[in-house]
Amino acid sequence: MAIAPGRGRKPKPTAQKKLAGNPGKRELNHAEPDFTKVTNIDPPEWMECRAQDMWRHLVPELLKEKVLCVTDLHNVEAFCVSYDKWRMAEEAVQEHGILITTESGAVIKNPALTAANEALRQIASFGAQLGLDPSSRSRIIGGGKKNKDNPFEGLL
Repeated sequence: MAIAPGRGRKPKPTAQKKLAGNPGKRELNHAEPDFTKVTNIDPPEWMECRAQDMWRHLVPELLKEKVLCVTDLHNVEAFCVSYDKWRMAEEAVQEHGILITTESGAVIKNPALTAANEALRQIASFGAQLGLDPSSRSRIIGGGKKNKDNPFEGLL
């Protein structure tokens, strides 16, 4: 089975293109969905305490910038749960060390290191989708903000 090559860079949201003055002059997607913005939401009860704490730190920041939609909530949940798993794995490494001895006496890399690395990859992936790292944050324009560099922005 052949795998098609990647499609390149992810497209910018139409609203972001409009605020930038549509520099590429390509046709804009006027049918792009406009999902319901979240204004306030508590962490799910099923989450572990540390994941809920991360939710309480993260969600107010996303709400302040008006970038959190109902369709993003699964990414927030996954980010918070991945953060909790990463912390648990790091605690296991701290407690047992980088190398552990198996029942047969062999010395191996602590499996918690693999779990920590996997959780960090998930944190990076979900965080980028939410605009939580510097490079992805630079591509997001928060709701209610105006692009001050575009003199024609008021005409849109």
